[in-house]
Amino acid sequence: MPATKTVSILEGNMFVVSDLRGDIDASPTETKGLFAFDTRYLSQWILKVNGQSPNVLSTDDLQYYSAQFFLVPGTGTVYVDADLSITRIRAVGNGFHEDLTVLNHKADPVDLDITIEAAADFADLFEVKDALAKKGELYSKVEGGQLILGYRRDHFVRETWITATAPEVNLTKDGLSFHVHIAGHSEWTTGIDVRIGRAIGTKVFSIANYRSGQDRAALDMGKNLDEWLAAAPRLTCDWDPAERIYKKSLVDLAALRFTPGIVPGGSLPAAGLPWFMSIFGRDSILTSFQSLPVTQELAETTIKALAAWQGTRVDDFRDEEPGKIMHELRYGELTAFQERPHSPYYGSADATALFLILLDEYERWSGNDALVRELQPEARAALNWIDAYGDRNGDGYVEYSRRNTETGLENQCWKDSWNSILFADGTNSKLPRATCEIQGYVYDAKMRSARLAREFWNDEKFATDLERQAAELKRRFNQDYWIPDREFFALAIDGDGRKVDALTSNIGHLLWSGIAEEDKAAACVRHLMSDELFSGWGVRTMATTEGGYNPIGYHVGTVWPHDNAFISWGLVRYGYRAEAARIAQGILDAAPYFRDRLPEAFAGYPRQRTQFPVEYPTACSPQAWATGAPLLMMRTLLGLEPTGPRLFVDPAIPDSIGRLELLDIPGRWGRIDAFGRGRVDVTQRTDPAAAREMALHLASA
Repeated sequence: MPATKTVSILEGNMFVVSDLRGDIDASPTETKGLFAFDTRYLSQWILKVNGQSPNVLSTDDLQYYSAQFFLVPGTGTVYVDADLSITRIRAVGNGFHEDLTVLNHKADPVDLDITIEAAADFADLFEVKDALAKKGELYSKVEGGQLILGYRRDHFVRETWITATAPEVNLTKDGLSFHVHIAGHSEWTTGIDVRIGRAIGTKVFSIANYRSGQDRAALDMGKNLDEWLAAAPRLTCDWDPAERIYKKSLVDLAALRFTPGIVPGGSLPAAGLPWFMSIFGRDSILTSFQSLPVTQELAETTIKALAAWQGTRVDDFRDEEPGKIMHELRYGELTAFQERPHSPYYGSADATALFLILLDEYERWSGNDALVRELQPEARAALNWIDAYGDRNGDGYVEYSRRNTETGLENQCWKDSWNSILFADGTNSKLPRATCEIQGYVYDAKMRSARLAREFWNDEKFATDLERQAAELKRRFNQDYWIPDREFFALAIDGDGRKVDALTSNIGHLLWSGIAEEDKAAACVRHLMSDELFSGWGVRTMATTEGGYNPIGYHVGTVWPHDNAFISWGLVRYGYRAEAARIAQGILDAAPYFRDRLPEAFAGYPRQRTQFPVEYPTACSPQAWATGAPLLMMRTLLGLEPTGPRLFVDPAIPDSIGRLELLDIPGRWGRIDAFGRGRVDVTQRTDPAAAREMALHLASA
């Protein structure tokens, strides 16, 4: 079996990416290695037996925090008839531990030279992405019975400490070696511990409270995962893949939990492996929102952490402004030396409104009004940012243009690649850009904040003012962004005041925010379900009719599961339940082709052309809001809506899925069950008049 594919295990702020042998041999631009807090602590970890790399028999990475590698020495033929076998059992759990075992299957004894080549380049994750050279000093030494790999640049010091339990270990600056004698039908084993450290003052301390030993680490992580799964609602379904997809989402969500020190004991979703294992404002908010029917803990920690890091000043380097919610926080060398602005970086024009949306939705599910009252100053500051800083030119819309033109993001919406906001002819728009979905988020944020002001902040005047502002925004938006001849909303208004007229999935976000007027929503639904946008698997980020369309372009033609989950939810909000069910079914149908784990994105080819969803080559997996997408889709299909102390249930399930049950849903009501039977024919289209009637019904429920 070739060893070119990768295996990833992760826990908290640390992850390991190796090949199928368990080896790490990273080039400067590869994401293989042991990473923690945006630094690569191992770039080489290569096992050899008598000078040769073993062959792979099997690899087991069924647990997100551990992996097992089953190997044999090279045999020289196509037949595996080896006298020796090798196992490597690796676990990440507040540290890195590997148990290496060699089994002798013949009667005669054997003498072996076993080596592990070890090295660390201590690359910052940005250096890996951008192929940048190091500026400090690398060193390697053996001291106090351990191999120390280190890096020093002024006050910035990082070290990797390696020890082994076998008494015959020989440590050198290049790694570990063992000369072992194994009797017939016997085995030899050693445990290897890897710890990581950083400088605090003049000393280097362990980053984590490390617990040595694979069994201990696996036991701790296994217990943690068991408790997480036991606390989650139980899902059963006539359509067999649903239960596997749901469990995979729960496990991946557990794996992506990140523990920000600013909220003791709390965890929130990191954005995704391998590039984004840190807190991201937008990603953590949307994933927490999606996961509310499963757990409210992630949302609570996300809200508290983002409130603590809320902007307090004008800082051009970090794109910071008073009241603004951060985009991204990093811990590596380039951030420490202010060569990157991520300490934290505030280049997101939508996270501030989304923060307010999550705060309201969290209270609806949890009933935790104390947090809403506690964070009133932060919520008001966020609302003030929308009007005072978000609206840069005073036109009543939130637009973005980076303050830091060297390292800041050009596009500060969820489609944050440089070429995502294109005109229909494929040409790029100009900054500043006011994308349509951000205006929808602002509308929703003001409507939700009005409820909070009225019910929890005892400020009726403020609530009334917010509702008036939201109503005026909706009126003006439906006038200014509508493109009459194409019958959909502009993707954005750019710096020249032009309507960016490409047809994209962004119009679906206007449904879940509620800013679209009913008649215009009906036209948007027709576009969303057309062959130009709907691939059969899901809604593309850009329609096939547009000049910039590319089925494997990051934001200009691929299908994003989280995008579709929110669009589907928005369709239900406007009463288009059959269309919502069709999108949910398409995305869920794709999951089994990815081992039940939805990727960040996949190609936008028509379903009838490929017959299977085509992978996007550099998609993060697992990725947080893709992991959360099935959870929001289950909520959509079951029609779950918190209404005061009750959970409203109104299913609209495709007939192909059959019976769907979600039992013990947590919330302010304690625990409650929801179930429904598949009765929706997804091939039918909803009549707009019926949709309006259903939307009124849902709004009054």
